[in-house]
Amino acid sequence: MNDPAALIALAQGLGAAKVLCVGDVVLDHYRHGVVERISPEAPIPVLSVEREDAMLGGAGNVMRNLASLGAQVRCVSVVGEDAPGTAIGRLLRDIGVSTRHLIKDGGRRTSTKARYLAAGQQMLRADFETVAPLAPAIRQRLLDAAAKAMRRCSVVVLSDYGKGTLADGVAGELIALARDAGKAVIVDPKGNDFARYRGATLLTPNRRELGEATRMATESEEDIVAAARHLVDAAGVEAVLATRGADGMTLVAADGGTAHFEARAREVFDVSGAGDTVVAAVAAALGAGADVGPAAALANVAAGIVVGKVGTAAVGAEEVVGALHHQDLEAAEAKVLGRQTALARIDKWRGKGLRIGFTNGCFDLLHPGHVALLAQAKAACDRLVLGLNSDASVTRLKGATRPLQSEAARATVLASLASVDLVVIYSDDTPLQLIAEIRPDVLVKGADWALEDVVGAKEVRAAGGRVLLVELEPGHSTTATIARMGK
Repeated sequence: MNDPAALIALAQGLGAAKVLCVGDVVLDHYRHGVVERISPEAPIPVLSVEREDAMLGGAGNVMRNLASLGAQVRCVSVVGEDAPGTAIGRLLRDIGVSTRHLIKDGGRRTSTKARYLAAGQQMLRADFETVAPLAPAIRQRLLDAAAKAMRRCSVVVLSDYGKGTLADGVAGELIALARDAGKAVIVDPKGNDFARYRGATLLTPNRRELGEATRMATESEEDIVAAARHLVDAAGVEAVLATRGADGMTLVAADGGTAHFEARAREVFDVSGAGDTVVAAVAAALGAGADVGPAAALANVAAGIVVGKVGTAAVGAEEVVGALHHQDLEAAEAKVLGRQTALARIDKWRGKGLRIGFTNGCFDLLHPGHVALLAQAKAACDRLVLGLNSDASVTRLKGATRPLQSEAARATVLASLASVDLVVIYSDDTPLQLIAEIRPDVLVKGADWALEDVVGAKEVRAAGGRVLLVELEPGHSTTATIARMGK
């Protein structure tokens, strides 16, 4: 689910996604300037406006992120017959989104948020909008347009900002239409009655929204899981992806599956719009054929990028791929731990009921035989710990010309393998002491070893563990490879 190589391939394939987005489109208007005096009319600052910017907000920001990720986007929404509505149409067309189904309602005011800023600080926000359910005729036009648009899409996003587009049962009707057509439905919910989203594939509440909707605590990881599981049952949805800000995200499915994703952001500058990025990335990934788990993992990476930007921003597929390449290297480095830190992590894994596997070796030149052994070892456990001989111990065991690669280089290469969860370097000639400290549930060695000769076998079996001898790939060994290189 978190394999960087698989997520890179997924990110590179997001162009195949066809997504319909229905919801409240907002015009975000920013007026930047300087304050140099206080008004003579009232004790308030006078903002001398120097620059004005307008960008898509609400469901529009979801569409902006979808387009930036490379997905093909269809828009169904309602705006007023006013200047902000016209501006929204222009901004959508600028990012390649058709406005064919952008419905204009003369009796409605386009939702607009005007922000006034000085020296980067927001002084005031003024909202201009109509917050009310759609008129019957407009409602029917929206449902008809959505039914038509979803024929060419595999995923439907409902972006509810509480302005009225999805109110009064519209969300439920859209979900029913989509599910009858075999489409996945992702909902970015609002309010505290999530039952109106019954039948959705995925809800994406943040921590606060989850707490308000369930009236349950959402402080700890366990609280989040309990509240999300309650929401899955109460709202009748397939899964909940709860965003937890700096604590990452948690995915809870109706089948009982749970996954936690650690936050990926290095620096957080602005969290505005991060939820829109999560929704867009999940939708694009599902539209590209991914399951919910990998889609959530990709969204977590995208969210880590967007919070490092200022203002309501979008994330591109190239940025996601770049972050994943960087994460791949970081993940390898993070797997190589000192003895005490490694033991603490192993204890944490064991506390979660995970089976710990262990194998060891010099791994001087990684070859297909090593890869096959490690893959078989990982298949026998939940977390595989690899004990790696230090440079000094390799020299004592193999001779003065070995190792060919330093322990740091060998550890980094091994840690980059998806089958290896942790690398611990040891300086003894055997891993017996390390095995005693780790207390693995499964001890793995190659079938070229006799059971009675496997270091630690007796101790592991006495503690209730088992010893697994796995078949080796014929024709591969470091010694033989070095011999061939010398010819």
